[in-house]
Amino acid sequence: MTPEWLQAALVELIWLNTALYGCVLLFLVWLSNFVTKHLLMRMVRKMLGLTAIGQDPKLGVAAVIARLAHVVPALVLWAGIGWVPDLPNTMVVVVRNVSNAYIILTIAMAIASLLHTINALYNRRADAKDRPIKGYLQVIQIVVYAVAAIMIIASLLDRSPLILLSGLGAMAAVLMLVFQDTLLSLVASVQISSADMVRVGDWIEMPQLNADGDVIDIALHTVKVQNWDRTITTIPTKRLISESFKNWRGMQESGGRRIKRSLYLDQTSVAFLTASEQEKLHRFSLLANYLDEKKQELMAWNDNLLQSGLDPINSRQITNLGTFRHYVQRYLQHHPRIHQDMIMMVRQLSPTPEGLPLEIYCFTNTTAWTEYEGIQADIFDHLFAILPEFGLRVFQQPSGRDVRDTLQQFLPLSHSS
Repeated sequence: MTPEWLQAALVELIWLNTALYGCVLLFLVWLSNFVTKHLLMRMVRKMLGLTAIGQDPKLGVAAVIARLAHVVPALVLWAGIGWVPDLPNTMVVVVRNVSNAYIILTIAMAIASLLHTINALYNRRADAKDRPIKGYLQVIQIVVYAVAAIMIIASLLDRSPLILLSGLGAMAAVLMLVFQDTLLSLVASVQISSADMVRVGDWIEMPQLNADGDVIDIALHTVKVQNWDRTITTIPTKRLISESFKNWRGMQESGGRRIKRSLYLDQTSVAFLTASEQEKLHRFSLLANYLDEKKQELMAWNDNLLQSGLDPINSRQITNLGTFRHYVQRYLQHHPRIHQDMIMMVRQLSPTPEGLPLEIYCFTNTTAWTEYEGIQADIFDHLFAILPEFGLRVFQQPSGRDVRDTLQQFLPLSHSS
């Protein structure tokens, strides 16, 4: 029989041998990791630096290769664990299963990085804003991670992935509930893209979500809008299908932005123009031909009226409001910042308690917001200033000063009485 001390020594020798092989394996894993990340990766980066794609860090090509570099140490561990003597079979199986799971996860992350690179390359195309693919790539990414998760679980459990996939049929209802938002967002993304409803760079307005600004990103689940106050509003993609919103792209592409604003006139200031007032308005070059033509037209009308024996009360006369309307029309036609190929009119609207609205309807020849506001303000500055020349007054609600001036007119009378 073998002495006990010899048996103990043999057991220790076996474990020392196992530990030695294990240390060698760990060293090989470290060495493969060092060689891959510090030598091979450095060579790969230099080679990529010679290409246009590799020189751009925003594309993330190096990140894809860096992800794949993690596979090499895991492969060394998976292959070398079987060479370590006297290891329990369970430990070998566990180490290999964990290595498989790590390799699957690494490859899935590398594919996700590759999808990011594809999206970055696609966004550099001229038509990328018209047909964004980020939503579709996110769907592929979800599928990749879902498949990877199934394979990782199967690897850790040391079972075939088909066994897990066969059980997914019973979980279909649960999965539909879990991924309800994703499926709805996918359908919405397809509809938005196919109908060309929203592009990156579009100015959209969605008051119910306090969104008013430019679209900066279209993803699978969300659309990001940078508002004019520089805040970011995140809109669920499906709400762009189920709810209404305004897209200003048509205005921007047309080259003109609409001015639609009214002057509210005091109706009591509307009157016929006397001969002296007409002569005074002849000073305006925009009205000279109008007044002469109108005068001849009305003289012919009134002469026929008198010849017909009708009362002169039925005769026609030139009004200050009609003359002012023609002046505004001619002013817009000669304005260098008004788009002359788009609709342009000056019209009266129905009288209101706030006065008689005289609406100016036209389009500027620019869509830039700041320029548009400046043009609109200049036009109305001029119209407000020129209005008294026609004997017209702007209507506004009485202010405290109006009430005070009115009271001061009656105070001397009350004191005298």
